Amino acid sequence: MTSQKIVRAAAIQIAPVFDSAGGTLEKVCQAIADAAKKGAQLVVFPETFIPYYPYFSFILPPVASGSAHMKLYEYAVVVPGPVTDAVAAQARSLGIVVVLGVNERDHGSLYNTQLIFDETGCLVLKRRKITPTFHERMIWGQGDASGLKVVKTGIGRIGALACWEHYNPLARYALMAQHEEIHCSQFPGSLVGPVFAEQIEVTIRHHALESGCFVINSTGWLSDEQIQSVTPDPALQKALRGGCCTAIISPEGQHLAEPLRSGEGMVIADLDMSLITKRKRMMDSVGHYARPELLSLMINDKPAVPMFSETLPSNQYPTEPLVFTPFSSTHSSE
Repeated sequence: MTSQKIVRAAAIQIAPVFDSAGGTLEKVCQAIADAAKKGAQLVVFPETFIPYYPYFSFILPPVASGSAHMKLYEYAVVVPGPVTDAVAAQARSLGIVVVLGVNERDHGSLYNTQLIFDETGCLVLKRRKITPTFHERMIWGQGDASGLKVVKTGIGRIGALACWEHYNPLARYALMAQHEEIHCSQFPGSLVGPVFAEQIEVTIRHHALESGCFVINSTGWLSDEQIQSVTPDPALQKALRGGCCTAIISPEGQHLAEPLRSGEGMVIADLDMSLITKRKRMMDSVGHYARPELLSLMINDKPAVPMFSETLPSNQYPTEPLVFTPFSSTHSSE
């Protein structure tokens, strides 16, 4: 467990730039600098924020979304590449941990990807959303469990999930079992309305209590002009409003700052890491409160690849059939 210390975190609620491939990246770099000026050691951005969340897919039928989908391909992020280089340089120069959501392009497919850069600018985690939700299945491919990792940084052990992955209790438990101390969650925002914002709040507060960790949650935001650019239909525009709850939650399930529910802005709070021990002294879901002889998690954390080749290193592409093995602490990133 991390020794007692204070970590300052920032959760960003911000609007993307729809009509510029580099516009959203510029806003990200500026927001990182702004957070650093306020003393933040960790900054979290919304789901697939670069170049933007595919809001069009929520309201347009597939037959009408081809051009918008192609534009998303054009603007999408290659990892590693110029976008990750720019963010890494900003993290390194300011000594700040950055958690960023991107639309990742891997040749002919797009993925909902979460990136974690440590305070040295090193990309310490790239993970893909394991199950795109509802309309998202027309946009992104499925990730695998190789990214369900908690990574060690200078401020603590960090894990991340996107949006409704939080409704997969086994995915959450995979991170809990690796003793995550700071959980970074990302949602698109500007969807469904107040009911979505209420669900987000319930979800992140519950995970904080169950995991005994801090939760830094970031949601996106769309201006009225941006909503109108997605659809001119007033009825459909209603589906692109609300759904924002950018917040920072303690291991005791409490807000550490006033949450942001509309507009652009930043939520900042100091995380007293001793609260993790205070919570887990009472209830440690993967320690004294666990019953692994009765209930345990099995995980296939090998990368899912379409082809194995004997010419490639054996530790990169396994040559044996994939098997499920009991989850153990050896899966943690040390």
